[in-house]
Amino acid sequence: MTERIPSSGASPAAAARQDDRPPPARLAYDRHTWKEIAHLLANLPATLLGFTYVMTMLFTSLGLTVTVVGFPLLAAGLMGARLLGRAERARARALLGVRVDEPSRLPLRGSGGFLPRWWMSLKDPVGWRAVLYEFIRLPWGVLTFTVTLTSLFVLWPVLPFIARGLANADRAMVRGLLSPSDELERRISELESDRGVVVDTVAADLRRIERDLHDGAQARLVGLAMGLGLAKEKVLEDPDAAAAMVAEAHGEVKLALQELRDLARGIHPAVLTDRGLDAALSSVATRCTVPVRVTADLPARPAAAIEGIAYFTVSELLQNVSKHSGARSASVDVRRTAGRLLIQVWDDGRGGASPDGGTGLKGLAERLDAVDGGFVLESPEGGPTTVTAELPWRDRSAAPG
Repeated sequence: MTERIPSSGASPAAAARQDDRPPPARLAYDRHTWKEIAHLLANLPATLLGFTYVMTMLFTSLGLTVTVVGFPLLAAGLMGARLLGRAERARARALLGVRVDEPSRLPLRGSGGFLPRWWMSLKDPVGWRAVLYEFIRLPWGVLTFTVTLTSLFVLWPVLPFIARGLANADRAMVRGLLSPSDELERRISELESDRGVVVDTVAADLRRIERDLHDGAQARLVGLAMGLGLAKEKVLEDPDAAAAMVAEAHGEVKLALQELRDLARGIHPAVLTDRGLDAALSSVATRCTVPVRVTADLPARPAAAIEGIAYFTVSELLQNVSKHSGARSASVDVRRTAGRLLIQVWDDGRGGASPDGGTGLKGLAERLDAVDGGFVLESPEGGPTTVTAELPWRDRSAAPG
């Protein structure tokens, strides 16, 4: 079984364009021809409405820019232009069969105040393209309405071909001015999703650290303080009992220190900071219940953030090998390839690993995707299992701090 998680492909707009083409025009009037004729005849009232709105909004807001209300009025007008663009996309979708993705909404709620929201609305490319669309459509609407209405009575035998040519020009305008920028909109959507994943991951890590401190080292230190208090009271009455309590407290101190070391290693191991990824992965491999061969071919150390993500990725994968694989051997291969940090973890276990199996693979893939990484799982039934993870390479010298 080979599975790429998650499947963050490009927007389906390009593929949809291959599916929304009407059949070739012919002399007979079919439903596609009548829809195109209806769209062309509706161009005039639609463009009159849009042109009137755009000109009124632009002249009014630009004329009031000398006052404090001009720019906010322009921002509100651009939001209204967005709504006009949505209506035009719906009309083209219903009558011309043009499948155009809806642009992403402006993230106004998280902008942090009136001025950032106002400035974001003024810079909105979707609104300005809708304004341009409505502005240039008036002469086109008059032309298409006149030609279509005249041809309906005079040139009706060839009207399907005339309507197809005019409708194709309309399709090109809608796709060119009212469709989102595929790469930009896809990137914005990915970043919004990735931001949510990062926030959830950080919150979960903070809760885990708090829980480990509360249930582990903190509880032992509280017990240690109580034990030392009792020993202090008994040091004169019963020195032997006090000595036994002190010895027990000494053991509790050792256990608390070990738990704190484990917790610090889970946050960021000292060996990773001091000696780099190769030594840190070798240390992780020694704690695996399966013999692990570690190979690290890195010309230099990557940025600290990339190095930490790579370390915790391998650590979690080796934990899965120890708990779930039933393997007899495993290997970790880390190298730099074409500006990417490539991580490959292999084991000869029973296979059948799945992101839905409760082993944390899905969450790991989401974390990698949040930093423009990739995650590929190959785990056929009977094994072996190969997990390939990719991270963007950033030089340590270029990293902040």
